[in-house]
Amino acid sequence: MLLPLKDRNIAYDLIGPETAPVVCMTHSLASDGGMWAEQVPALLGGGFRVLRIDMRGHGGSGPVDGPYTMSQLAGDVVAVLDALAIAKVHFIGLSIGGMIGQAFALEHGDRLLSAMWCDTMPRTPPGSTQAWEDREKIVRDANSLEPLADPTVERWLTDGHKARNPNRYQQIRDTIAGTSPAGYLGCTAAIKDYDFIPGLPSVKLPVLVVCGADDAGTPPEGNRRIAELVADGRYEQIADARHFPNVEHPETFNRIMMGWLKAR
Repeated sequence: MLLPLKDRNIAYDLIGPETAPVVCMTHSLASDGGMWAEQVPALLGGGFRVLRIDMRGHGGSGPVDGPYTMSQLAGDVVAVLDALAIAKVHFIGLSIGGMIGQAFALEHGDRLLSAMWCDTMPRTPPGSTQAWEDREKIVRDANSLEPLADPTVERWLTDGHKARNPNRYQQIRDTIAGTSPAGYLGCTAAIKDYDFIPGLPSVKLPVLVVCGADDAGTPPEGNRRIAELVADGRYEQIADARHFPNVEHPETFNRIMMGWLKAR
């Protein structure tokens, strides 16, 4: 489905009973709502309504000229919730989706019942700017994410997962390649310029932070720090997983997710 805004459309998917509590899900950079495919059946079976939103310039959502900020990306979530007349949600986000979740909690905390932030960071990692600028140059020169697709999916998923589920691995790789350069570059600008550390102690809602044990891009220590900064924060780690533990080990991830949501 599409939400038409003044300058673009936001794509979203909303399924489940209208009276059920809503779980709002935001995805990683160079991905889309399809990265949560392994979680949707568990959520629906658990009695939840599922809202997946594609970031601007990702999936079915149109790009706008960048750079973007985390506040603007969180504002896109608010726009969808307002259009659908959804007052409060349980929020689940991974990578930049978890960064958006932190911005959402700090700026729109009254719209949240709980938050689950996965494989993310509380601020721009020191020393990461050059790596992002190198990737941005590759995308600009090629006017495509195709050159980044293979190295990116290799950072996200282990070789073991590629062997077990080559079709899913290829889907995720192709989604990276198909992401719009404008959307990618707008979002990398947001990743290079944010710091939630001063604000996280003010978050008063329950927060679960989950991370793959072998995630090199958003490593466990940064995720643990988020859980430590939030008053009602908790941390869980998933072994033998890189950046997408929800895809690599869906049974483990879903058990953690459903236990968290049902306890709320």
